[in-house]
Amino acid sequence: MSNSESFFSKLETRIAEIDSHLCVGLDPHIKELFPAGDGDSKSEEERCDAAFQFCKRIIDATAPHAAAYKPNAAFFEALGPNLGVTTLRKVIAEIPPQIPTLLDVKRGDIGSTAQAYAEACYDDPNGVNADGVTLSPLMGWDSVSPFISGKYSNKGAFVLCKTSNPGSNDLLALSLADQQTLFEKIAGLAQTWSDKAISDSQMDTSAEPPRLGLVVGATDPDALEKARKACGPKMWILAPGVGAQGGDLDAACRAGLNSEGTGMLIPVSRGISRADDPASKAKELKDGINAARKSVIESSSSKKRKHPDTCTDSEQEVAPYQKAFLEFSLEQGVLKFGSFVLKSGRTSPYFFNAGLFASGASLFKLGRAYAASIMSSKELVTDGNVNFDVIFGPAYKGISLGAVVCAALYNDFGIDVGFAYDRKEAKDHGEGGKLVGASMKDKRVLIVDDVITAGTAIRQSHEMLINIGAKPVGVSIALDRAEKRSLEDPISSIQAVARDLEIPVVSIVSLPQLQGFLRDSPNYSDEVLEQVTSYRSKYGV
Repeated sequence: MSNSESFFSKLETRIAEIDSHLCVGLDPHIKELFPAGDGDSKSEEERCDAAFQFCKRIIDATAPHAAAYKPNAAFFEALGPNLGVTTLRKVIAEIPPQIPTLLDVKRGDIGSTAQAYAEACYDDPNGVNADGVTLSPLMGWDSVSPFISGKYSNKGAFVLCKTSNPGSNDLLALSLADQQTLFEKIAGLAQTWSDKAISDSQMDTSAEPPRLGLVVGATDPDALEKARKACGPKMWILAPGVGAQGGDLDAACRAGLNSEGTGMLIPVSRGISRADDPASKAKELKDGINAARKSVIESSSSKKRKHPDTCTDSEQEVAPYQKAFLEFSLEQGVLKFGSFVLKSGRTSPYFFNAGLFASGASLFKLGRAYAASIMSSKELVTDGNVNFDVIFGPAYKGISLGAVVCAALYNDFGIDVGFAYDRKEAKDHGEGGKLVGASMKDKRVLIVDDVITAGTAIRQSHEMLINIGAKPVGVSIALDRAEKRSLEDPISSIQAVARDLEIPVVSIVSLPQLQGFLRDSPNYSDEVLEQVTSYRSKYGV
């Protein structure tokens, strides 16, 4: 690979030339080399010769169909201490130069150690001369940087994100404070690190292909979908698990491909090496991947034709916490699709009833969703610090909401603010009064409620806060229906509140994001999306 050509440029060129997203694995396991079970009795030279012939046979048979080759370093190192790595180098030399070689090593270390690993993987003749590698990202950017920066800025790497083995759930599926899983965090970091490596090389991040991709198992389509959303459409995903591990190719492609039907590399090892005819099997796999890609492309094109306004509006991107909120709202029956007559007399294709968040688990998740939306708001957060001192929950629904939001802000983000609420009627004994909780005089106050219909309750709360000497700085709600107040009034109730009170209104989700959720979800038909889109066209702002 020339110094001017990056790993992912080379990969994309190869894919375009042969119309294949198949990555052929080269895993010379001792049991594959010596099925009779006498491998341990063979000399190192005999084992290495058998491994070389095994890999060469696969390369020769599959080269017309291989977008890339992925030799696994472990199987070569296990052949013997003297000739194992030499055999790996010989195998890589047999791969046609136009086909990128991804060395599966899963390295992860810091400083000079990571640099030494990079030299061993890339340099020729001392290293094995690979084009790219697989890496563990858990030690951070400084453990990844040596493999894609400096003298190796033309190389590429796939970082482990959500692997195909069942045990990956032990760590990679853990939930973080911002309601992302660890693997979603890794996916986002990989994009950030890739951009950093490119910008450090004084190149344009928008024009250059990424330097990093993700390893996400084809055995977990849900993780593939979430990883794709977290990393964006440009990043490549290596999706092992099709074949021997039982991954469903069609489901994996639907979840992990970008809207252009690309961005995924499907590695297959045993499914090819154990086939009677590796060349025919490789072609069969390539054709199967392309059939799945075609289906994704047609589906995406169909939705773009039917709903151009829902597919080009960048505001409809759905963050992980928003997707999780919509999913558990549906599970709880809080959000429903159908035909519902609203107070306004309009017939809506969806209905949202926050009062049905009526269990400890649902309130816990609801509070976390509010907290995540608040912390994602540029109007309410500056440099990681919130611009309010107290959360105020208007009676009655706002009381429980304010409490769970306060708790979630502290638990998930370490933000400790006061909590206050009001009564409908003044207490006639004890300390009396209508206000309970933290003092709000001379304090910045965030009002929390479920929805804004006409905005009357929010305006009343705002007036009361001003009268006691508090400073209202914003409103946080669950759902912004983004509807005109009337066909004659072009703004919504939320827009009117923000305009008249001169404070921002932040929602967990809005109607355009609900459309984005429906567009991307395989669980809802085009008919549901069409009904919501039609409603927004008629009544939306």
